[in-house]
Amino acid sequence: MADLEIDVSPGQPKKRNFKKFSFRGVDLDALLDMSTDELVKLFQARARRRFQRGLKRKPMALIKKLHKAKREAPPGEKPEPVRTHLRNMIIVP
Repeated sequence: MADLEIDVSPGQPKKRNFKKFSFRGVDLDALLDMSTDELVKLFQARARRRFQRGLKRKPMALIKKLHKAKREAPPGEKPEPVRTHLRNMIIVP
């Protein structure tokens, strides 16, 4: 086989393109800046009803764990995964 050399400078990482995330036409940055009430207006009826009735103890504990993991993550890095058994929890940014 022929020896192939790829010219990659060792000091600079390769630039990666990430998918632009949007939910119902609203970009991720705008979603993160929204209050919970504004965000709930974008949800479908079942999710709106669940938020209107209030979140119980287990969903609130999950949200606390998520906030804690996000706080402890270094800036610009992904937080550690949070394990849970709440399959029917509505995911919010």
